[in-house]
Amino acid sequence: MTGDAEDPIPKSDLPTRFVMGVVMVAIALVAIYVGGWLFRLLVVAGAGVMLLEWADMHRVGRRWGYVGAALLAANLLIVPEYLFPVAEQDEVVSAASFRPVWQGFGAALLLAILLGAVTRRFTMFGGFLYVAVPALALITLNWVWFGIVLWVMVVTWATDIFAYFAGRSIGGPKLAPRISPNKTWAGLGGGVIGAAVLGWLVASWLDMGPPFTWAGGLMGVIAQAGDLFESWLKRRAGVKDSGTILPGHGGALDRLDGLLPVAVVTLGLLMAGFWAA
Repeated sequence: MTGDAEDPIPKSDLPTRFVMGVVMVAIALVAIYVGGWLFRLLVVAGAGVMLLEWADMHRVGRRWGYVGAALLAANLLIVPEYLFPVAEQDEVVSAASFRPVWQGFGAALLLAILLGAVTRRFTMFGGFLYVAVPALALITLNWVWFGIVLWVMVVTWATDIFAYFAGRSIGGPKLAPRISPNKTWAGLGGGVIGAAVLGWLVASWLDMGPPFTWAGGLMGVIAQAGDLFESWLKRRAGVKDSGTILPGHGGALDRLDGLLPVAVVTLGLLMAGFWAA
């Protein structure tokens, strides 16, 4: 859930931002623990909003945004249930457990091509994949075990929080001034350290073992890369926030930009056989 973690926040916005942050974390934790359709519906809702924000940023007509969101919702509700039925959650996990996800990625690619062709906008092709692939990754990871998604969320949140405080308290050289002028190398270091420590703690608490015990720092780097990518998109589009749906936080893309690549890379590690339970 990283956004512009080191951007200065007006004092008047801090209470709203804090309360909204607590609410979002609470909703996410309940959905992760309950899993099943509750988690999938939350992912679908978030993915739909993100694609609408993507369409708005790229000045695509709102009706096409809604068409894309409808295709995305159908994809995330139907395909995962066919490949990873809610009633058949996996219990013995191996690399083979994740093989069906390639069919899901293939379905997302076909729908992205269809959306790009219908709208005649390549950007909608890219936006659909940008949201659909991580969303399917999250659904797959939760189907395997809720603890994996909890770990993914914690390392992403830790990156955001520690990057913000390290950047604000230490300052120093800018990380990527042309993309996000308020981010610093100190913030990057703080985010990576925070993700490494919290990732190790959660992995130890849940007895997850490698790669979760050592991959938190790696995910911190990836989360910040996702943050910078979205900052670059907003700079190109000439907007400050991707949307206004989350008071004090901007849009869904602003909050989830770091989570998207972390989910995909985590799934990639597990598909490569780095973990079995």
